[in-house]
Amino acid sequence: MSTPAQPARRAPDSFAILTMIALCAIWGFQQVAIKSTNAFLPPVFQAGLRSAIAALLVWGWARSRGTPLFRDDGTLGAGLLAGVLFASEFVCIFLGLTLTSASRMAVFLYTAPCFTALGLHWFVEGERMRRIQWAGIVVAFAGMALAFSDGFTRAHAGSASSTLAGVTGDALGVLGGATWAATTIVVRASRLAHSSASKTLFYQLAVSAVLLLALAAGLGQVKVATLTPLALVSLGYQAVVVAFVSYLIWFWLLTRYVASRLSVFSFLTPLFGVTFGVLLLGESFSTRFLLAAVLVLAGIALVNGPARPRGA
Repeated sequence: MSTPAQPARRAPDSFAILTMIALCAIWGFQQVAIKSTNAFLPPVFQAGLRSAIAALLVWGWARSRGTPLFRDDGTLGAGLLAGVLFASEFVCIFLGLTLTSASRMAVFLYTAPCFTALGLHWFVEGERMRRIQWAGIVVAFAGMALAFSDGFTRAHAGSASSTLAGVTGDALGVLGGATWAATTIVVRASRLAHSSASKTLFYQLAVSAVLLLALAAGLGQVKVATLTPLALVSLGYQAVVVAFVSYLIWFWLLTRYVASRLSVFSFLTPLFGVTFGVLLLGESFSTRFLLAAVLVLAGIALVNGPARPRGA
């Protein structure tokens, strides 16, 4: 199926870079928010509520700006597919966080930029990676592996059942990263690339809300334990700040900048997650982590270096 010619995207400038750093900090804190709320709201039900609240906010935002969400523009098929993938991603994340640690989930989930770059390289014209950029992804991922290598060893030390649970959680993290990347590829390789950020996000939130809440009902998870103010604030943070504001900004960026070079900034998110863990949860901080952070930043610098002129 052919898609219409797409407008040229440019390499991230200083505004895009600073915006992505802020988004990564927001997403890094999300792991803490989800873990703290899992004790009071079942994971799939929590994910569904999050999407439902954010979908209503996006609908209100679009209506206030006069942005059409329900006009027939040929995006329905791609929008439904993106919504299914989006729901699958958060099933993996929320269930995975009941089986593995937030830091391990962050590592495996944020393999997404690698999957994204590979998919865009093959399916979207103008998103092909140069060797130096691929090298940057390898360096950044090596930094991730180094940062969490101690955690990997400790997490898998123990009984066979705990090891199996940890491996399952890790696998859900990788699958979550793959489905996140698939969502980005669907958005960039379809008519959704020409839709407003509001409509693109609304598809994902609305479809995922229906699917996740239906799944929660099927699993018997539609129930609320004793909610604390912290749990309510956490759910609000996930729905308003993460799923509404940050995703709306993310999809807006995708309409203007090269997606594969934005996605690599996602490697910063686990670093923020560990930092929040140190500050809020009293987790240890090592020299190895500092070295890993240097590798990650070096990888990002390589990926976002000056573009080589065509034919050079």
